[in-house]
Amino acid sequence: MKIVLSGSIAFDYLMTFPGHFKDHILLDKIERLSLSFLVDSMVRQPGGIAANIAYTLAQLGERPTVMATVGEDFKDHRAWLEDRGVDTSEIKIIPDLYTASFFVSTDRSNAQIASFYPGAMAHASEISFHDLREKPEIAVISPNDPEAMKKYVKECAELNIPYLYDPSQQVVRLNAEELEGGIHHCRMLFCNDYEFGLIKDKTGLTIEGILENSDLVLITCGEEGANLYFNGEEFHAPVVPPKNIADPTGVGDAFRGGFLKGYLHGLSFPTCARMGALSATYCLESEGPQGHKITLETFRKRFQESFVEHAEELDKVV
Repeated sequence: MKIVLSGSIAFDYLMTFPGHFKDHILLDKIERLSLSFLVDSMVRQPGGIAANIAYTLAQLGERPTVMATVGEDFKDHRAWLEDRGVDTSEIKIIPDLYTASFFVSTDRSNAQIASFYPGAMAHASEISFHDLREKPEIAVISPNDPEAMKKYVKECAELNIPYLYDPSQQVVRLNAEELEGGIHHCRMLFCNDYEFGLIKDKTGLTIEGILENSDLVLITCGEEGANLYFNGEEFHAPVVPPKNIADPTGVGDAFRGGFLKGYLHGLSFPTCARMGALSATYCLESEGPQGHKITLETFRKRFQESFVEHAEELDKVV
């Protein structure tokens, strides 16, 4: 199946704080919050949600297409993605702007405080699914410029392109009507447990209501794994224990990449979720959202070790 991933492309500035953020937040003065954290280290990594998902998919043998806008500083990032099997032909450079940037500090408990500068991403609505060289069989609408996300929902409906809707960080920016529109037409909804709480508060939608029009609702719950709802069933996908924890940035994106690898080859939702869980662990064990290295051979071996009773389910794809 041909897949097109819309969403952010960014540079990630990853910093580490040697303490715990929670120890420095005074709840009785929260309305006057003013904090600055001296960090121990900083690295600059290629990132962005669409690029991160594509990276994991490419590591697993696919050639996903990314549709996004970037700045004039994208040359090295483009070469990095192309060298690893990502199709960047639908990425548009916006003159005189920088690529979006994500600044995140992580403390000793893996809590994070982040800021995001949109840069060229603010022009994402200037590109269109109507202009793609080839119509995809599935699309992903992930966090991006809000106007672009609304536009892509409409275009996928017009072109009859099924899509995975992943509003995540933009749940706070999209209003109830916009969220309802994206969810109503989607094939699958992905979010974490906190984001789903926000969606419910804004829209009043329930899992049962969403499934009247969609095939799947998948809610990730951090170290507690993920919960899947489909066909009147509920399934829990546990995490794969990491050998070490290097950096949580991009773990959710890696989960989506692993899930989509299975989905593109017609595997069941539970199997796709197990593949997502394993991909997420690979990411957690590495620095940055595009630092993990996977081969189909090592992925299969570790899947067999982690999910002994389900190892044969990968025969179609690995």
